[in-house]
Amino acid sequence: MSRSSASRANRRGEPPPSPEPLPAPAVDSHTHFDIAVGGEDREPTPAEVDEAVEAAVAVGVTRLVQVGVDAASSRWSAELASRRPEVLAAVALHPNEAGAGAATPEALAEVDRLAALPRVRAVGETGLDRYRTGEDGWAAQEESFRAHIDIAKRHGIALVVHDRDAHDEVLRVLEDEGAPEHTVLHCFSGDPGFARACIDRGYVLSFAGTLTFGNAGYLREAAAMTPLDQLLVETDAPFLTPVPLRGRPNAARLVPHTVRALAEVTGTGLEQLCDTLTATAERVFGPW
Repeated sequence: MSRSSASRANRRGEPPPSPEPLPAPAVDSHTHFDIAVGGEDREPTPAEVDEAVEAAVAVGVTRLVQVGVDAASSRWSAELASRRPEVLAAVALHPNEAGAGAATPEALAEVDRLAALPRVRAVGETGLDRYRTGEDGWAAQEESFRAHIDIAKRHGIALVVHDRDAHDEVLRVLEDEGAPEHTVLHCFSGDPGFARACIDRGYVLSFAGTLTFGNAGYLREAAAMTPLDQLLVETDAPFLTPVPLRGRPNAARLVPHTVRALAEVTGTGLEQLCDTLTATAERVFGPW
Protein backbone atom coordinates (compact mmCIF):
# COMPACT_ATOMS: atom_id res chain seq x y z
CA MET A 1 0.00 0.00 0.00
CA SER A 2 1.23 3.53 -0.68
CA ARG A 3 1.26 6.53 1.62
CA SER A 4 -1.58 8.16 -0.29
CA SER A 5 -4.10 5.92 1.51
CA ALA A 6 -2.49 6.18 4.93
CA SER A 7 -4.54 8.97 6.44
CA ARG A 8 -7.83 7.24 5.58
CA ALA A 9 -6.63 3.89 6.90
CA ASN A 10 -5.32 5.39 10.12
CA ARG A 11 -8.55 7.13 11.16
CA ARG A 12 -11.02 4.30 11.27
CA GLY A 13 -11.83 4.13 14.95
CA GLU A 14 -10.13 3.18 18.17
CA PRO A 15 -7.23 0.71 18.10
CA PRO A 16 -8.47 -2.78 19.01
CA PRO A 17 -7.12 -4.73 21.98
CA SER A 18 -4.21 -7.12 21.61
CA PRO A 19 -5.10 -10.79 21.05
CA GLU A 20 -4.10 -13.70 23.24
CA PRO A 21 -0.36 -14.35 22.83
CA LEU A 22 0.76 -17.08 20.47
CA PRO A 23 2.18 -20.28 21.99
CA ALA A 24 5.51 -19.83 20.16
CA PRO A 25 7.34 -16.94 18.50
CA ALA A 26 6.04 -15.91 15.07
CA VAL A 27 6.57 -13.21 12.46
CA ASP A 28 4.95 -10.24 10.78
CA SER A 29 6.66 -10.39 7.39
CA HIS A 30 5.31 -7.05 6.13
CA THR A 31 4.31 -4.02 8.18
CA HIS A 32 4.53 -0.23 8.00
CA PHE A 33 5.26 1.14 11.46
CA ASP A 34 5.87 4.62 10.08
CA ILE A 35 2.32 4.82 8.72
CA ALA A 36 0.58 2.69 11.34
CA VAL A 37 2.02 4.60 14.29
CA GLY A 38 2.39 8.00 12.69
CA GLY A 39 0.41 8.58 9.52
CA GLU A 40 0.60 10.48 6.27
CA ASP A 41 1.03 13.83 7.98
CA ARG A 42 3.60 13.07 10.70
CA GLU A 43 6.52 10.83 11.52
CA PRO A 44 6.11 8.84 14.73
CA THR A 45 8.50 9.40 17.59
CA PRO A 46 11.02 6.69 18.44
CA ALA A 47 9.21 6.11 21.74
CA GLU A 48 5.90 5.54 19.93
CA VAL A 49 7.49 3.06 17.57
CA ASP A 50 9.27 1.27 20.41
CA GLU A 51 5.93 0.87 22.18
CA ALA A 52 4.36 -0.62 19.04
CA VAL A 53 7.25 -3.06 18.54
CA GLU A 54 7.11 -4.11 22.18
CA ALA A 55 3.34 -4.64 21.94
CA ALA A 56 3.94 -7.05 19.06
CA VAL A 57 6.65 -8.89 20.99
CA ALA A 58 4.29 -9.20 23.96
CA VAL A 59 1.90 -11.37 21.91
CA GLY A 60 4.69 -13.51 20.45
CA VAL A 61 5.48 -11.59 17.28
CA THR A 62 9.21 -11.37 17.82
CA ARG A 63 10.33 -10.93 14.21
CA LEU A 64 9.07 -8.09 12.04
CA VAL A 65 9.87 -6.73 8.58
CA GLN A 66 9.40 -2.98 8.20
CA VAL A 67 8.71 -2.08 4.57
CA GLY A 68 9.46 1.13 2.70
CA VAL A 69 7.33 2.52 -0.10
CA ASP A 70 9.44 5.46 -1.26
CA ALA A 71 12.96 6.78 -0.73
CA ALA A 72 12.12 8.57 2.53
CA SER A 73 10.25 5.66 4.12
CA SER A 74 12.93 3.25 2.95
CA ARG A 75 15.58 5.31 4.77
CA TRP A 76 13.31 5.37 7.82
CA SER A 77 12.85 1.60 7.62
CA ALA A 78 16.59 0.98 7.45
CA GLU A 79 17.17 3.23 10.45
CA LEU A 80 14.53 1.44 12.52
CA ALA A 81 16.05 -1.93 11.68
CA SER A 82 19.46 -0.66 12.73
CA ARG A 83 18.26 0.14 16.25
CA ARG A 84 15.62 -2.52 16.97
CA PRO A 85 16.83 -6.16 16.98
CA GLU A 86 13.29 -7.41 16.34
CA VAL A 87 13.07 -5.54 13.02
CA LEU A 88 14.56 -6.08 9.59
CA ALA A 89 13.94 -3.71 6.67
CA ALA A 90 12.76 -3.91 3.08
CA VAL A 91 13.37 -0.93 0.81
CA ALA A 92 11.75 0.08 -2.48
CA LEU A 93 9.63 2.45 -4.48
CA HIS A 94 6.03 1.20 -4.36
CA PRO A 95 4.57 0.47 -7.82
CA ASN A 96 1.98 3.19 -7.44
CA GLU A 97 4.76 5.66 -6.62
CA ALA A 98 6.65 4.39 -9.67
CA GLY A 99 3.56 4.79 -11.83
CA ALA A 100 3.33 8.40 -10.71
CA GLY A 101 6.90 9.09 -11.84
CA ALA A 102 8.80 8.57 -8.58
CA ALA A 103 11.16 5.89 -9.90
CA THR A 104 13.81 8.38 -10.97
CA PRO A 105 17.45 7.35 -11.40
CA GLU A 106 18.24 9.14 -8.15
CA ALA A 107 15.49 7.34 -6.22
CA LEU A 108 16.51 3.95 -7.58
CA ALA A 109 20.12 4.71 -6.68
CA GLU A 110 19.00 5.38 -3.11
CA VAL A 111 17.19 2.03 -2.98
CA ASP A 112 20.37 0.41 -4.29
CA ARG A 113 22.46 2.14 -1.62
CA LEU A 114 20.11 1.13 1.18
CA ALA A 115 19.93 -2.47 -0.06
CA ALA A 116 23.62 -2.87 0.81
CA LEU A 117 23.04 -2.16 4.52
CA PRO A 118 23.36 -5.21 6.79
CA ARG A 119 19.88 -4.94 8.34
CA VAL A 120 18.15 -4.41 4.99
CA ARG A 121 17.19 -7.91 3.87
CA ALA A 122 14.73 -7.37 1.04
CA VAL A 123 13.90 -5.15 -1.90
CA GLY A 124 10.21 -4.35 -1.80
CA GLU A 125 7.53 -3.67 -1.95
CA THR A 126 7.86 -3.46 -5.69
CA GLY A 127 5.78 -4.97 -8.45
CA LEU A 128 2.71 -4.07 -10.49
CA ASP A 129 -0.62 -2.52 -9.55
CA ARG A 130 -3.35 -2.34 -12.19
CA TYR A 131 -5.96 -1.17 -9.67
CA ARG A 132 -4.77 2.22 -8.44
CA THR A 133 -2.48 3.15 -11.31
CA GLY A 134 -3.99 3.94 -14.68
CA GLU A 135 -2.73 2.54 -17.96
CA ASP A 136 -0.57 5.59 -18.58
CA GLY A 137 1.61 4.57 -15.61
CA TRP A 138 1.97 0.87 -16.38
CA ALA A 139 5.16 1.13 -18.43
CA ALA A 140 6.88 3.10 -15.65
CA GLN A 141 5.74 0.53 -13.09
CA GLU A 142 7.18 -2.32 -15.11
CA GLU A 143 10.48 -0.53 -15.70
CA SER A 144 10.76 0.12 -11.96
CA PHE A 145 9.87 -3.49 -11.14
CA ARG A 146 12.63 -4.75 -13.42
CA ALA A 147 15.13 -2.37 -11.84
CA HIS A 148 14.18 -3.55 -8.34
CA ILE A 149 14.59 -7.21 -9.35
CA ASP A 150 18.09 -6.38 -10.53
CA ILE A 151 18.91 -4.61 -7.25
CA ALA A 152 17.70 -7.58 -5.19
CA LYS A 153 19.75 -10.06 -7.22
CA ARG A 154 22.91 -7.97 -7.16
CA HIS A 155 22.72 -7.68 -3.36
CA GLY A 156 21.66 -11.28 -2.85
CA ILE A 157 18.57 -10.41 -0.81
CA ALA A 158 14.88 -11.25 -1.06
CA LEU A 159 12.32 -9.62 -3.35
CA VAL A 160 8.92 -8.61 -1.92
CA VAL A 161 6.33 -8.32 -4.67
CA HIS A 162 3.19 -6.18 -4.65
CA ASP A 163 0.69 -7.67 -7.12
CA ARG A 164 -2.73 -6.15 -7.51
CA ASP A 165 -4.86 -7.20 -10.49
CA ALA A 166 -1.65 -8.06 -12.36
CA HIS A 167 -1.02 -11.77 -11.76
CA ASP A 168 -0.04 -12.75 -15.30
CA GLU A 169 2.06 -9.63 -15.82
CA VAL A 170 3.96 -10.19 -12.56
CA LEU A 171 4.80 -13.76 -13.57
CA ARG A 172 5.88 -12.57 -17.02
CA VAL A 173 8.31 -10.00 -15.63
CA LEU A 174 9.72 -12.41 -13.06
CA GLU A 175 10.25 -14.98 -15.81
CA ASP A 176 11.85 -12.40 -18.10
CA GLU A 177 14.27 -11.10 -15.48
CA GLY A 178 14.82 -14.29 -13.51
CA ALA A 179 13.41 -14.14 -10.00
CA PRO A 180 15.76 -13.85 -7.01
CA GLU A 181 16.32 -17.00 -4.98
CA HIS A 182 13.83 -15.76 -2.37
CA THR A 183 10.72 -14.12 -3.86
CA VAL A 184 7.71 -13.31 -1.68
CA LEU A 185 4.23 -12.56 -3.01
CA HIS A 186 3.18 -9.98 -0.40
CA CYS A 187 -0.50 -9.97 0.60
CA PHE A 188 -1.20 -12.87 -1.73
CA SER A 189 -4.41 -12.12 -3.61
CA GLY A 190 -4.71 -14.84 -6.21
CA ASP A 191 -6.87 -17.90 -6.67
CA PRO A 192 -5.67 -21.52 -6.39
CA GLY A 193 -4.53 -21.53 -10.03
CA PHE A 194 -2.25 -18.54 -9.49
CA ALA A 195 -1.09 -20.04 -6.19
CA ARG A 196 -0.06 -23.21 -8.03
CA ALA A 197 1.92 -21.20 -10.57
CA CYS A 198 3.77 -19.40 -7.77
CA ILE A 199 4.34 -22.55 -5.70
CA ASP A 200 5.78 -24.39 -8.69
CA ARG A 201 8.26 -21.53 -9.20
CA GLY A 202 9.40 -21.74 -5.58
CA TYR A 203 7.92 -18.42 -4.50
CA VAL A 204 6.72 -17.80 -0.94
CA LEU A 205 3.09 -16.76 -0.45
CA SER A 206 2.46 -14.28 2.37
CA PHE A 207 -1.12 -14.05 3.62
CA ALA A 208 -2.58 -10.98 5.31
CA GLY A 209 -5.82 -10.28 7.17
CA THR A 210 -7.71 -10.71 3.89
CA LEU A 211 -7.45 -14.46 4.56
CA THR A 212 -10.11 -14.00 7.28
CA PHE A 213 -12.61 -12.06 5.16
CA GLY A 214 -15.95 -13.75 4.55
CA ASN A 215 -15.73 -13.38 0.77
CA ALA A 216 -12.17 -14.74 0.54
CA GLY A 217 -12.82 -18.44 0.16
CA TYR A 218 -10.47 -18.50 -2.84
CA LEU A 219 -7.63 -17.24 -0.61
CA ARG A 220 -8.30 -19.95 1.95
CA GLU A 221 -8.20 -22.53 -0.84
CA ALA A 222 -4.90 -21.08 -2.04
CA ALA A 223 -3.43 -21.15 1.48
CA ALA A 224 -4.62 -24.72 2.07
CA MET A 225 -2.75 -25.98 -0.99
CA THR A 226 0.50 -24.12 -0.23
CA PRO A 227 3.33 -26.16 1.34
CA LEU A 228 3.99 -24.99 4.88
CA ASP A 229 7.56 -24.01 4.04
CA GLN A 230 6.28 -21.64 1.33
CA LEU A 231 3.95 -19.73 3.67
CA LEU A 232 4.42 -16.46 5.48
CA VAL A 233 1.99 -14.24 7.35
CA GLU A 234 1.77 -10.46 7.59
CA THR A 235 -0.38 -7.53 8.65
CA ASP A 236 0.44 -4.86 6.03
CA ALA A 237 -0.49 -2.61 8.96
CA PRO A 238 -2.27 -0.26 9.18
CA PHE A 239 -4.20 -1.83 6.30
CA LEU A 240 -6.20 -5.07 5.91
CA THR A 241 -7.27 -5.52 9.52
CA PRO A 242 -8.40 -9.13 10.07
CA VAL A 243 -11.81 -10.34 11.17
CA PRO A 244 -13.19 -9.78 13.79
CA LEU A 245 -11.61 -6.31 13.84
CA ARG A 246 -12.32 -5.02 10.31
CA GLY A 247 -12.94 -1.31 10.22
CA ARG A 248 -10.36 -0.55 12.91
CA PRO A 249 -6.66 0.23 12.50
CA ASN A 250 -4.37 -2.73 11.97
CA ALA A 251 -1.09 -3.21 13.85
CA ALA A 252 1.73 -5.73 13.96
CA ARG A 253 0.47 -6.94 17.35
CA LEU A 254 -2.72 -8.18 15.63
CA VAL A 255 -1.01 -10.73 13.36
CA PRO A 256 -1.92 -13.60 15.75
CA HIS A 257 -5.49 -13.39 14.40
CA THR A 258 -4.21 -14.25 10.93
CA VAL A 259 -1.79 -16.88 12.23
CA ARG A 260 -4.68 -18.63 13.98
CA ALA A 261 -6.80 -18.45 10.82
CA LEU A 262 -3.93 -19.89 8.79
CA ALA A 263 -3.52 -22.74 11.27
CA GLU A 264 -7.19 -23.59 10.86
CA VAL A 265 -7.11 -23.37 7.07
CA THR A 266 -4.01 -25.57 6.77
CA GLY A 267 -5.00 -28.00 9.51
CA THR A 268 -1.72 -27.35 11.31
CA GLY A 269 -1.15 -27.15 15.04
CA LEU A 270 -0.69 -23.55 16.11
CA GLU A 271 2.71 -24.06 17.74
CA GLN A 272 3.98 -26.05 14.75
CA LEU A 273 2.79 -23.33 12.39
CA CYS A 274 4.52 -20.61 14.42
CA ASP A 275 7.77 -22.60 14.31
CA THR A 276 7.46 -23.13 10.55
CA LEU A 277 6.65 -19.48 9.83
CA THR A 278 9.68 -18.43 11.85
CA ALA A 279 11.93 -20.87 10.02
CA THR A 280 10.64 -19.69 6.64
CA ALA A 281 11.12 -16.05 7.59
CA GLU A 282 14.72 -16.74 8.57
CA ARG A 283 15.34 -18.68 5.36
CA VAL A 284 13.96 -15.81 3.27
CA PHE A 285 15.27 -12.78 5.17
CA GLY A 286 18.19 -14.25 7.10
CA PRO A 287 18.69 -14.31 10.88
CA TRP A 288 17.39 -11.54 13.02
